[in-house]
Amino acid sequence: MRPKDIRDIHIDGNGLSLEELVAVARFNAKVSIRPEAIKAMAKSRQTVVDILEKEKPVYGINTGFGALSQVGVSKAQAGELQNNLILSHAVGCGDPLPTETVRAMLLLRANALCKGHSGIRPEIVETLVNMLNSGVHPVIPEKGSLGASGDLAPLSHMALVLLGLGEAEYKGEILPGKVAMERVGLDTFSLQGKEGLALINGTQCMAAIGALALYDCKNLCIMADVISSLSVEALQGQLSAFDERVHELRPHRGQKTVAQNLRLLLDKSANMDDCQGLRVQDAYALRCIPQVHGAVRQAVWHTEEILNTEFNSVTDNPLIFADDGDVISGGNFHGEPLALCLDYLGIAAAELANISERRLERMVNPKLSNGLPPFLVEDSGVNSGLMIVQYAAASMVSDNKVLAHPDSVDSIPSSANQEDHVSMGTNAARHLRMIVENTFNVLALELFAACQAAELRHCHMSPVNTAVFNIVRERIAFIEHDRELRCDVIAAQKLIREETILDSVLNICPKII
Repeated sequence: MRPKDIRDIHIDGNGLSLEELVAVARFNAKVSIRPEAIKAMAKSRQTVVDILEKEKPVYGINTGFGALSQVGVSKAQAGELQNNLILSHAVGCGDPLPTETVRAMLLLRANALCKGHSGIRPEIVETLVNMLNSGVHPVIPEKGSLGASGDLAPLSHMALVLLGLGEAEYKGEILPGKVAMERVGLDTFSLQGKEGLALINGTQCMAAIGALALYDCKNLCIMADVISSLSVEALQGQLSAFDERVHELRPHRGQKTVAQNLRLLLDKSANMDDCQGLRVQDAYALRCIPQVHGAVRQAVWHTEEILNTEFNSVTDNPLIFADDGDVISGGNFHGEPLALCLDYLGIAAAELANISERRLERMVNPKLSNGLPPFLVEDSGVNSGLMIVQYAAASMVSDNKVLAHPDSVDSIPSSANQEDHVSMGTNAARHLRMIVENTFNVLALELFAACQAAELRHCHMSPVNTAVFNIVRERIAFIEHDRELRCDVIAAQKLIREETILDSVLNICPKII
């Protein structure tokens, strides 16, 4: 199901999908916890209570944290230890994360706790879910996580509201955390042994940002194929590059998928039939669409596999094995699996923008456009047409080249060198999100130019491309003379973000993938 069609989800720590996450984060689907998850959490909580009674040293339950793990903490101070953990770790900086990211974080943290290996009271996890369903969204600064002992700073800002502290957004208003919780009738808590660690040791910030960017990248992949097919029509490209036989000889799944998509998108185009044989071959920006777009898809598929595993994993420390009575200190909070793939996905998304800008340049450049007027306007000189549209795309492509530098290759030791290798995975996720935004914008500019070029060409396009062209023309008129292009650019950006074109293409040609 598409996320916008999902109304309710049920979590137990095992089956959360990307589509369900997006349904909750963006479309306010309701969340409930399965009864078996409540039982599992209660069982692991009892294990922690038993440990506190025996006063045997166990990391994070009756000891300090990180480099302070050798410092014992009495049973009487166990709760104070956990509350202090949240207070001292909520030191994030920068702008608040978007509401959709906060919602995804709440969902992911609740789902991980539902597996019953974290020793937290079930009622606290139920409150996280109730915050989601009631629209209480903690204000979480976007910067400050090393992605090593999990997303300590961001998740601490999330946990503050459970304590009646911090700030939360409710119905568009920023309120003190306790006030926001009171508005919807939710209790706040004083944490007990292990519960602070259970809330903040985890990768849910980087996973939330990365998951939403991943979903957008999946849509970008289809939109890049659709928009590039319009550019192929406008530039009178040669179809031989998409011949199935070519791609069977190098059968990467992504490459074959994109080549098939291009064949479907350009099928029954009179324009394409008329222009075959005009050239022996096209420039790479057209001829290598399957190879480049296909490689991006491979990165998307790999990242989705990693994130689907992460959604349903336990990532705090120590881990409670209630059946055996064991408590094990490990490193599941380390963000390296996500950091590497989010860097990879950021590089891939940047490549979609990179090749898109090259197609845009070919359309506006009279030396490369196969007969189109300079900058896609009839009376050029007096009119600049789409000259600066390409400038804007080039600026964002350049921005992406900086943002795509891998964050995961960096590490700065922390906690007096106890935490001596960190992933920087949350920075990777943040930079990925920025790259995706730039790529949306560049593809929107290519779409804008391709429709202008196709109309100047007076060509009879394929049924799918004709439908896409008509959708664009409902919001963006043909440019006869220079006008305020800002409004047209905004309209193009909205079109591809709101999935209007995507829905139309999939309705006409459901075989597009």
